[in-house]
Amino acid sequence: MRKLFIVAFFTFFAFSQISTAQNCVDCHKKVTPNVVKDWQHSKHFKNDVDCATCHGDEHTTMTDYMKAELPTYETCGNCHEKQTSEFLAGKHSKGWGTLMAMPTIHMQPSPLIEGEKGCGSCHKIGIKSDKELARLRKEGSRYGHASCDACHTRHTFSVKEAKQPQACMTCHMGFDHPQWEMYTSSKHGVRFLLKQTGALPADTPAPTCQDCHMQNGNHNVRTAWGFLAVRLPLPKDNPQWANDRVTILKALGVLDPQGKPTPLLAVVKAADLARLTQEDWQKERDKMLNTCTQCHSRNFAKGELEKGDQMIQKADSLMAAAINVVAGLYKDGTIKNKGVEYPQLLTFHDAPTVVEQKLFVMFLEHRMRTFQGTFHASPDYALWYGWSEMVRDLTEIKELAEQMRLNKKIEKM
Repeated sequence: MRKLFIVAFFTFFAFSQISTAQNCVDCHKKVTPNVVKDWQHSKHFKNDVDCATCHGDEHTTMTDYMKAELPTYETCGNCHEKQTSEFLAGKHSKGWGTLMAMPTIHMQPSPLIEGEKGCGSCHKIGIKSDKELARLRKEGSRYGHASCDACHTRHTFSVKEAKQPQACMTCHMGFDHPQWEMYTSSKHGVRFLLKQTGALPADTPAPTCQDCHMQNGNHNVRTAWGFLAVRLPLPKDNPQWANDRVTILKALGVLDPQGKPTPLLAVVKAADLARLTQEDWQKERDKMLNTCTQCHSRNFAKGELEKGDQMIQKADSLMAAAINVVAGLYKDGTIKNKGVEYPQLLTFHDAPTVVEQKLFVMFLEHRMRTFQGTFHASPDYALWYGWSEMVRDLTEIKELAEQMRLNKKIEKM
């Protein structure tokens, strides 16, 4: 009798689940038919992962839609534990935290940040604390908190889609990180796009973004130099480069004008923005070398990556020179910015003077393109959109500084 009861219970439970799932489908075929179509294309559908698995079963009518749970990365982690743990160890998971650490982020229009129509649209991939989620929801933000759906878009959640380089395009393009433009103009990208169009055979070697940055599907996305291309330890065999890096770290606010660590250093560590030990840097470099040697000799690959290191050094020389010019304006009182002693690169377009805004563009647009273009094998980005622009930036910053000093003298006369 007991056995019959158990069988009956689970039969009823299974039937009720099917019935509930069918209710969702029947309703949403009328309300959001393409959502249903996406789900029906998914592996979730084929494996009986229904709506309630991700959204709960509290929402049952047209009027109680607020009861539908919206998934976060933890929701995905219930089934995809390995991928979630890798994601948490990589830089994508830190995206929201780095955005919130920017000094003037609170000054931006909320549709661009919490509304995800600007910075927030890409940085939403980063995890948010319970406190942060509560704040966002209190301010009316319900969507875009899942992280995983940034690459595996709803409700198909396709692995095949996420493996295409176009999946990276939405975020990795434009002003400060034009990796899509650099990749597609490189021989790597050209060959892959020709594969997609059928002009080259399907088994033609042609690396994607994922091949280089998510080796073997590992969701721990990291690079040797990190996003800002600054790292520790400082080079003992190159004192000039060490000094240039210190200058850049001061302008990033990681060191104070006297060269002592600031609280922002803890943020950099927590956000994994830079490699802070030689061992950590070498680990990521070796991963990239192993990827490159699938098509190239180790000596060739090593030499090409070292050219990227050399371009960072050259770019840092120009960048530090420009920062020192603007720092001089602070030192002699030409620029008076209450409570600030040194130029701050991370204030971006909110910098108080034209010369400082020029400095931020030199750093975030042109320096990025100089070294990223080199690493991505895109000659135009490395030279014309990067190095050449930096050289011209430095000339313009010097002239602007002299003009500001001249204007100051005239004001005093």
